[in-house]
Amino acid sequence: MIAIVAALFLLGCVFGSFVSLVAHRLPRKESLVTGRSRDPSCGARIAARDKVPVFSWPLLGARCRSCGERISAGYPLAELGLGALWATTYLILGSEDGGRLALGLLLCALLLAITLTDLELRVIPNPIVLVGALAAVLIVIATDPGSLAENLIAAAAGGGVLFLVALAYPDGMGMGDVKLVAMMGLYLGRAIAPAVLIGLLAGAAVGAALITRHGSAARRRAIPFGPFLALGGVIALWFGDEIVDWYLDEFFLDS
Repeated sequence: MIAIVAALFLLGCVFGSFVSLVAHRLPRKESLVTGRSRDPSCGARIAARDKVPVFSWPLLGARCRSCGERISAGYPLAELGLGALWATTYLILGSEDGGRLALGLLLCALLLAITLTDLELRVIPNPIVLVGALAAVLIVIATDPGSLAENLIAAAAGGGVLFLVALAYPDGMGMGDVKLVAMMGLYLGRAIAPAVLIGLLAGAAVGAALITRHGSAARRRAIPFGPFLALGGVIALWFGDEIVDWYLDEFFLDS
């Protein structure tokens, strides 16, 4: 098991570099398969030796080799983050259900990409959501077709609830968040309920903290909601079924 966890962590770090590239290029309508990586400050091409996941950043002193401008710590953090997410997902879900594990690993990568784009540009790219939704349907059909109906219902229910919230509070939530939750439902099934609840609570807690600290001025700050939904999605991926079972046992089955 240790070897598999280590391998998934390393693969996650490598794939995290690609996720960062997707998050940077896709919203800007740049090609994902052509064109050399360039430093965003000076436009200089980034050599292969400077693109080693995690290690290149500290070896460069967190600065561009060409112009000396500081390189954001977000790059190695994204790489380490996906590595940690993949390793933890394997530890929690195990490998007995290969389809569920595949869904979990892919969902982590998608949620990381969406978090990066939403934090930087306040946008959740439709192509990421669409590709993610199609991939989920294909994986479910290939590995557990009997659960497809439940996942489709979860996608419709989760997206529908967020759609109503977006209509009621258009300044606090956009259609990108609605599409994100619908996509998450295809991966999480009934666990989409705690995912949305955790996301809403986390977003509300951060909003309340900002209002407490900055007063009415905090209301004018745009806070991307996608990262909170992503947080809820990861927690629900790991523990969502247990949360749902606990809720049903506590409030319905014993009554």
